[in-house]
Amino acid sequence: MATGVSPARASGDAVVERLRTVQDLCDRGEPLSLIMDALLAGGLTPAERRRFDAEVLAGPLGFRMDVAVKRGAARRREFLTAVRPYLAGVDPKVKLELPVARRLAFHLIENHGIDELAEGDALSKLVTAAAEPSRRIRKSMRWYADLPLRDQIPEPLYRLRAADLIPVTQVEDISWEGGRLRITGHAYLAGLSVRSRRFNRATVVLRGPRWLPPIRLRTRRIHHPEATHGAREAGCNYDWSGFTAELSPSALRWRAALRAVVRGGKRLLRRRATVRDTTTWRAEIVIWSRGARAVGLLRGPSSGRTERPSGMETRPRWWIRPVWTSDRALQVVLQPTRAELTGVRLDGERLELKVFLPEKKVVKGHARLDGHRIAADFTPAEGGTEVVVPLAVSSLLSERDGGRLWIEPKGDPAAPVMLGGARESRTVIGAREITVLGDRRDRVVISAHRVRPVVSAATWEQDGSLTLEGSYPGSDRAELTIRHRSGLMYATELERDDSRFTVRLTSAAMPRFGETVPLGSGNWSMAVREASGEIVPVRMEHEALGALDESPKAVDGREYRLISTRFDVPVLAVAEVRPDDEKGPGGLHVLQRTFYPAERTRGLTDATVYVAYDGRQYEGNVRAIYEERVRRGDDREHIWIVKDGAFTPPGSRELGFGPDIRPTVVRAGSREHYAVLARSRYVVTNGFLPPWFRAREDQTVVQTWHGSPLKRMGNDLPHMSRDPKPPAWHRQAVEVRGWDLLVAQSPWAVPVLRKAFGYQGEVLESGYPRNDVLASPDRDEPAARVRARLGVAEDARLVLYAPTFRDYDRKNASLKLDLAEAHRVLGPGHEFLIRGHSMQAAPNIPRGLGRDVTTYPDMADLLLVADVLITDYSSVMFDFAATGRPMVFFTYDLQRYSAKRGLYLDLAAEAPGPLLSTGAEVIEALRTIDEVAAAHADRYEHFRRVYAPRDDGKATARLVDHVF
Repeated sequence: MATGVSPARASGDAVVERLRTVQDLCDRGEPLSLIMDALLAGGLTPAERRRFDAEVLAGPLGFRMDVAVKRGAARRREFLTAVRPYLAGVDPKVKLELPVARRLAFHLIENHGIDELAEGDALSKLVTAAAEPSRRIRKSMRWYADLPLRDQIPEPLYRLRAADLIPVTQVEDISWEGGRLRITGHAYLAGLSVRSRRFNRATVVLRGPRWLPPIRLRTRRIHHPEATHGAREAGCNYDWSGFTAELSPSALRWRAALRAVVRGGKRLLRRRATVRDTTTWRAEIVIWSRGARAVGLLRGPSSGRTERPSGMETRPRWWIRPVWTSDRALQVVLQPTRAELTGVRLDGERLELKVFLPEKKVVKGHARLDGHRIAADFTPAEGGTEVVVPLAVSSLLSERDGGRLWIEPKGDPAAPVMLGGARESRTVIGAREITVLGDRRDRVVISAHRVRPVVSAATWEQDGSLTLEGSYPGSDRAELTIRHRSGLMYATELERDDSRFTVRLTSAAMPRFGETVPLGSGNWSMAVREASGEIVPVRMEHEALGALDESPKAVDGREYRLISTRFDVPVLAVAEVRPDDEKGPGGLHVLQRTFYPAERTRGLTDATVYVAYDGRQYEGNVRAIYEERVRRGDDREHIWIVKDGAFTPPGSRELGFGPDIRPTVVRAGSREHYAVLARSRYVVTNGFLPPWFRAREDQTVVQTWHGSPLKRMGNDLPHMSRDPKPPAWHRQAVEVRGWDLLVAQSPWAVPVLRKAFGYQGEVLESGYPRNDVLASPDRDEPAARVRARLGVAEDARLVLYAPTFRDYDRKNASLKLDLAEAHRVLGPGHEFLIRGHSMQAAPNIPRGLGRDVTTYPDMADLLLVADVLITDYSSVMFDFAATGRPMVFFTYDLQRYSAKRGLYLDLAAEAPGPLLSTGAEVIEALRTIDEVAAAHADRYEHFRRVYAPRDDGKATARLVDHVF
């Protein structure tokens, strides 16, 4: 469906084509020789050559330089040798007008020796420092970049120019008040704080076609601290970067009238009739801030209502409309209605559209649906011309994309058909529909597609529940799905009544395996999933957009908003409510550089902080340690870090250990998070802690990790051995220095972990606490509870499929296992549990053929109830060995995975089950699982002795005794 953005400019520009070629070569990582051949090729005029060189040096070649600089001396030498001859031929003025970081780097390349730059660190220092655009200093009312190497580069080259002073803008509201257009937002120059109104001005300017005088809107600065919270750079204050600007329609009208007179005169000289024309102004903002002046386009609408600003009819059939271009820049358009839709009628195999051309008597012409010319009937009538446009239904249904409707009277330019006062229409034909709708600029768009659910009303309740009502013809069962970009999805069944539907979302308490959790932060897209598995996108009814409540609803420290983005696409936006001093890079800067160091100087409290998967889960070794201490009655303070409301840790009452012990819950990223990590005596985690954390000498950090390593990790990954070392290497080195104890599952894992992490401290070979439940003699009762929570029958045979992620294919959501065939072969009584990896796209599971347990809180529970495990290269094999139940290895890409990632274990020699390369082989192994298990019994027992010898049900007790 068209959304009203401006069309992309046609190519045909030699510079654009050449730039595209160079960009493609760089994106594909082609050799520098090929790129230089493209750069040096002729065929451009001097003016085009200057423009091309400027774009290349600031863009693709500059980025290629950044990569080469970071990859070591050999790559630097190769780049310097190749690019220096090209730089010699570039106009000096072009190099002078480049962004400052590029300007300085290319000056070094031209004026210093290749050996010096390749072997030295001058370019590395420059590229690293330039990554912070706010590094700016003022000297004598002039602004300069605060970058290194001032003893090697002339001072004037550091001066900031137009290419460096690009305003950062966002428009938060566009509305009509008292007949005037009001634009509100914020605009600032990165790195130049604006703490007050003094020396701080901004003016919104509308620039129209060529010689028309610009329009300067009455603009004033306003206090807007949200700009500081949302800024990318720390240490800058943009509290007074807000602005509000007002436009009087009369300023547009007289300029458009002047242009119409000139254009009309030209048409008369050519013996053509005059035509009412559209006039477009682009919005710019001019900033004067602390001695710096900058001009830039006014860009960046806030999501929701600001993306679809309303127009105003200033006189009959003349509209002023603020619109957004495809690159999110604001324009103001004064537009006449030269063609207006008056009706839509289905007549057998024809869809007839009636259009009225005001003030025009026309007898000939045709219509156009995007690029398709259509015959049309023109009939002069009172006040204009009536046009009937017949469209063949069969042709419309065969088209995949929609198109805008135009009327082209003979001798006149084409006129877009506007919706005007006509109603939008949806004509259902079988499972498809033909829609005649208006876009953001009220232009008529015709398209045919699968019948879509259309939301016509949305109602919020105080508890955060959202009820959606709308139309969606059909009688089959269907469910509304909301999906996060991480792949997490929830489904709620639609209540259907003929062509209407209702659905209720409990946003603050979504059901998840017998418990409720709030929706995680971020945007949740909406679609309807039919019983067949077909996914159908949901849209907002255009007539309902004006009344849509897009304001945030606060419930239990979280904000929920239903917004319609990209004009009519409903999205549920969720965010945590945070204090102002915790927002944005500025808040983080204060917390990490000031608050946290101050807290580290205070005395320790006898508390323990528990962090599992960055606070995203209550599970694993960390959970087992906590519950063992609570079971023993350890009433010292227990603090759980919880990210994004992901879980609520239970107290001793919920665990059945008595009513006295309640854990403290701390929100990840909050001020309290910094405080408890700075002052708690113990920290228990199963992964890396935040990069700002530094362990104190009197703290004890217990690293339980999250599995014995099968695939290579840490220092054993290829990129970790590069020179210079990547940031991940340095982060790991700092983190590991703070560990006091590393927990290992087996003696085999100890040297592997030491080498991968570069760890020289104490290791406890206690076994993994999370696996105690798997070896417990009393495991039947918790297993029954887990089965009930999953909703599976007590006698069902559960097959758990838990593959790991693929570094080279993380966006792939397909299952290699044919679940339909598996059910056919295995017969009734089998249930498949699919556990996707958090670093892989969420698995696409056919409805009714398997249960998605990717978001189940604790993997140990799933291992407890699984009768058979299917995995590949996941460390879950070491844990499941404690159960003694059979394992099958679906290693369809073993050779590729081993080559790409690398394995610590020879699976062919050590795996406690068969290695299978096809889904059919896996299904056959499941059918004969008892025979398969018997055939691998000796290898299974050997595997348990070597890789999980201490998973005997007492690992948690050993660790708690040792540490606490």
